[in-house]
Amino acid sequence: MRREADLSQRELAKQAGVAASTVGRIEAGTLVPSFRMLLRLLAPARFILVVADETGRVIRPLYVWDDTRDGADRNFPAHLDLILDPTDGDDWWGATYGLARPPETYHRSRAYRDAKRNRSQWEVRVKQFRNDPPPREPGPAPWR
Repeated sequence: MRREADLSQRELAKQAGVAASTVGRIEAGTLVPSFRMLLRLLAPARFILVVADETGRVIRPLYVWDDTRDGADRNFPAHLDLILDPTDGDDWWGATYGLARPPETYHRSRAYRDAKRNRSQWEVRVKQFRNDPPPREPGPAPWR
């Protein structure tokens, strides 16, 4: 990173607001920087940290809308695909129990969620791959 930014250890340390010896120790492998320290050191070079999967695809942060919080003003669990304005039946699992339909919900079954997500991804790519058979259609959602 320092080479890409064309900065000496002293220049980087000064811009990051740390001691030059700290930069030297990190580069020598005798000091493991904290996450905050790493961000401070990356900032002068205008670098950012990203998360990538094993193929190198960058994973974008989850965007959270202010109006998609539950009744206690908490975010919904990040691993769930939020369904806004669910319809009774397939989209709202509580209909089985006679519960009122909320403004948002999610599917509780991981297998069902994954099958729906795979189907959705296939439908997006269908124009490119006309001969691919569709993924197996998910059966009724097991709610328990």
